[in-house]
Amino acid sequence: MRCHSDPAAIHATCEDMRALMSIDLEHDRADLDRRIECPLFVLWGSKFRPGDLRATWLDRARDVSGRALDCSHFLAEERPDETAAALLAFFSAGTGD
Repeated sequence: MRCHSDPAAIHATCEDMRALMSIDLEHDRADLDRRIECPLFVLWGSKFRPGDLRATWLDRARDVSGRALDCSHFLAEERPDETAAALLAFFSAGTGD
């Protein structure tokens, strides 16, 4: 709440979304023939994106792990303890599952 009350944070969020629909797409197109070589860990909210998002990334990365959390879009805000535990497990053991 503190960060989202700061106009600079709102501005940064808007700039990030703007990049998502412009330069990020350009960069993605430039890399379509390359695969992500490092382990990729994916977390998503099951209420926001039902299904297995790992399957989406298998075309783009060699080693994909992760899982859905019982929440919507803002995992760190809605499920902070689960999000932190999953990330810590991935970074310390190499897997988030």
